[in-house]
Amino acid sequence: MDRERLDRGCEWGILALALGLLVFGPLATGMVRPQDFLVAQCLVIAMGLLWVARLWLNPRMHLLWPPICWAVVAFVVYAVVRYRQADVEYVARDEWLRVLVYAVAFFIVLNNLSHPDRVKPIVLVLAVVGTGIAMYGIYQFLTRSDSVWHFIRPPGYTGRGSGTYINPNHFAGYLELLLPLVVAFALMGRLNVMTRVMLGYAALAMTAGIGVSLSRGGWIALALALTVFFLLLLRQREHRAAAVAFFVLLAVGLGAFAAKSEMVQRRVDGSVVAGRVEDVRFRVWSPALKMWQDGHVWWGVGPGQFDVRFSQYRPPEIQVRPIRVHNDYLNTLVDWGVAGVAPVIAAWALLFAGVAATWRGLNGGGESSGGRRSNRAAFLLGGSISLLALLVHSFVDFNMHIPANALTVVTLMALLSGYWRFATDRWWVRLNAVGRLLLTVAVGAAAWYLVQQGRIRWQETASLVEARKHSRSSAEYLAGLQAAHAADPMNPDTPYRIGEAYRLRSWQGNDDYAKWAQEAIQWYERAAGLDPHSPYNPLRHGMCLDWLERHDEAKARFERALALDPNSFFVLAHMGWHEIQTGNYEGAREWLSKSLARRTDGNQIAVSYWDIVERRLREQKEAGKP
Repeated sequence: MDRERLDRGCEWGILALALGLLVFGPLATGMVRPQDFLVAQCLVIAMGLLWVARLWLNPRMHLLWPPICWAVVAFVVYAVVRYRQADVEYVARDEWLRVLVYAVAFFIVLNNLSHPDRVKPIVLVLAVVGTGIAMYGIYQFLTRSDSVWHFIRPPGYTGRGSGTYINPNHFAGYLELLLPLVVAFALMGRLNVMTRVMLGYAALAMTAGIGVSLSRGGWIALALALTVFFLLLLRQREHRAAAVAFFVLLAVGLGAFAAKSEMVQRRVDGSVVAGRVEDVRFRVWSPALKMWQDGHVWWGVGPGQFDVRFSQYRPPEIQVRPIRVHNDYLNTLVDWGVAGVAPVIAAWALLFAGVAATWRGLNGGGESSGGRRSNRAAFLLGGSISLLALLVHSFVDFNMHIPANALTVVTLMALLSGYWRFATDRWWVRLNAVGRLLLTVAVGAAAWYLVQQGRIRWQETASLVEARKHSRSSAEYLAGLQAAHAADPMNPDTPYRIGEAYRLRSWQGNDDYAKWAQEAIQWYERAAGLDPHSPYNPLRHGMCLDWLERHDEAKARFERALALDPNSFFVLAHMGWHEIQTGNYEGAREWLSKSLARRTDGNQIAVSYWDIVERRLREQKEAGKP
C-alpha cells in the first residue's frame, strides 16, 4: 500500500473520528459527565495521532495557519499558566483539560477537514443528529416526559423539551448551532432535490425543537439570527424567492405555536413582573461582577473558580448553587480576567474578518460565487449565522461551557477558518523535516498529557461509581472513596465525603465514637486544604468537635463557615444547631430564624430544631431560669 493511499486513509479516519465526536457529544447529555468527556479526549487523541501520521506520510503536506491560530495559542498558553495558579487545582484542571481538547481539535479540523468535500458530510450528519434530538424534544413536550434516556430531569424542567440534554436551554443552544447551517444548505447548496427536501424537513423539526424547549434566550437568539440571515439572502437574487417562502413558512408555524400553546404564553408572561424583565439568573450577575472587581480585574479568579468562590458573594435570595454565571461573557471575564478575554475577543474578530474576506472572494465570480448554488457559500453564510445565534444566546446562558456545544462551535470555527484557503495563499506554511518534527512533538506531548489525565480520571470515576453502589455506612462505600482519593488526591470532594462517612459512623454512638470523630476531622482538614473556600469542611469539622464536647473549638469552625458563606440558609441553620449543643437556646432561635428567612422549603434542620428550641425556652421560662 503506497503512501498516498495511507494518507487518504488517515484523512478519512480523522473525518470518521470527528463525526463520532460530534454525534456522541449531544447524545451523551452534552458530555458534561467526566466519564463522557473521557470519550472526547480519546477521540481527539486518536485524531491527533492520525494527523501526525499524515505529516510523515505526505511530504507535500502544508500547515494552514490563519491569524486566528495565534489567538488560540495565546489563550492556551495563558490557560495553562492560570491553571497552575488556581486555588482549587482539581476544578482548574478540568477547565484546562477542556481548553486543551478544544484547541487540539481546532487545529486538527482546520488542517485536515476544511476541504468542501469533507464539510458536506459533516453538515449532513449534523442535520440528522439535530433532527433526531429535536424530535425527541418534541416527544418530551407533548407527553410531559421528565426522562432523558435513563436519567430523570429536575422538576423545574417539567413540560419543556430538552432532547438528549438535561437542560432545555442547552438543547436550544445546540439546535441554534445547526439550524441556520441546515437552512443555508437547503436554500443555497449544490444538492439534489431529495437531499434539499430532507434538509428542509430537518430545519422545520429543529425550529419546532427550539420552540418546545421554552428557552426564552433560545427564541431571541433564533429570531435575531434568522432575521440577519433573511436580510442577507434578500440581497442574493437567485435565493430571494426561496428565502421568502421558507421564512414565511417558519414565521407562520412559530406564530401558530406561540398563539395556541399555554405554556409558551405562561413562559413569556412570567418573564415580566411589574413591567420589568425578571429572571433569577440576573441576580447571579451582580455577585459575579463584584467578585471580578474584588482584586481580580486583570487575571480573574482562575479557571472554573467562580463556583468555588460564589458562596462568599451569595446574595440572600440565591440559595442554590449556580455553577456558572449564566452569561458566557461575564463568566469568562470572572474566571480569566481581562487578560484572558483579550485573546478570546481577538479569535472571534479574526474569525469573522476571515469570513468577510472569503465571502468577497466567493462573490468575485466563478462557480462558487455567492449568488449561485454553492456549498462553499452555503457553509460560509450558514456557519457564520449559526455561531452568531449562539453568541447572542450566550448573554443569558452558558452553552460555551457545555462540551458538546463547545466542540460543535470549535468545529464550525475551524472549518470557517479553513476557508481562508479560498481567499489567499498567504496563510499556508511549508513544512520541512524540522517543522514536521516540531509539530509532531507538540501534538505528541498534548496526546501524552491527555492520556495520563484520562487514566487518572478513569480510575477515579470508576472508584466513585463503585462507591455509590453501596450505602454510606458500609465498608465498601468507604473503600471506594479511598480508592478514588488515591487515584486523584487533588479532588476536595472525595476527602469531604470520606469525612462524612466517618462522622456518620461516629454518630452511631458506639464506644469508639471519639476515634471515628477524630478520623473525620482529619479528612475535613485535608479537604479544606484542597478547597479553602468551601464552608462545608469547617462546618462539619465544628459538628464533630461539638460531638466531642469541645464547644469552644467548635465555635471557631462554625464562625469560619459563616465567613465563607454568610447568606446560606444551610450554614445559618447549623449555626443554630451549634448553639443548641452549647445550651444557648436564645442564640439558637436567632440563627434558626435567619435561616428560615432565607428558605423554608427543604430547610429540614431549621424547621425540625425550631420546635425543639421553642419547647426548651418555654421550659426554662417555666422553671424561672434566665
